[in-house]
Order: sequence, then structure tokens, then C-alpha cells
Amino acid sequence: MTVARGSFEVTGGTEDPYDELEGGIKLTHASGSQAFSGDISGDGAVHWLMLYRADKTARFVGLQRITGSVGGRTGSFVASAEGDHDGTGSTVTFSIVPGSGTGQLSGIVGDGRLVAKGGPKGTYELDYTLDA
Repeated sequence: MTVARGSFEVTGGTEDPYDELEGGIKLTHASGSQAFSGDISGDGAVHWLMLYRADKTARFVGLQRITGSVGGRTGSFVASAEGDHDGTGSTVTFSIVPGSGTGQLSGIVGDGRLVAKGGPKGTYELDYTLDA
């Protein structure tokens, strides 16, 4: 496995509530765009389904497409992700969806993590394998 590390910045997004439950629980759909730098260079687009609790913490799941380069090879891939927001920042784990790689990233597989301590900037780490 090769490890890719770097940073990302959220560059835009929207969030729309679609259900509110008893006890201050709210469900929303959020979408966003990101710019990645470091070992991954390119743009991301993500869609989240989010559950906010009354204490303002959240659990979310989604799909993210990253288009650009990984280790100098260009293309795109889709990752399945899930995360938690503790009220001040978010942590996300993700897995590349097998068969979703395009271009020179065809065949990429791997698992990663995103961490954002609050605000639009964060870091990532991706353990991946890509056939030569």
C-alpha cells in the first residue's frame, strides 16, 4: 500500500433539512465542493445525509467523487464515507468504491481518513493500491 497525505479546503456547499423529529433531531441533505492538495491534487464533490442530535453533534454518510491526480496519475474515483461531528470539528472514514476509478486511476482501491477541526480546512490520509 502507498500512503497519500495532504490537505483539503471546503470551497462551497449547501444544506437543506428534510425532516425534523422529536427531541431536537434533524435530518438534512448537504452537498459540497473541495480542493485537495498534497499527494492528491484536484477537486472533490460530496453529498451527505446528516443526522443532527439535540446537542448539535451529528452523524453523516455520503458519497464523494475526487477528480484530479493521485501519486501523479490522473483520473477520478468515488469513495463511500461516514463521519461524526462533535460540535467543533469532524472526522470521516472512507473507502474507495471498487470499480469506480477512471483514467489512470482505474483499478484504485483503498481506505482513508479526513479530519477537519472546525472551519473549511482539514487534512487527509489515504492508504491505496494502484496497479502499475
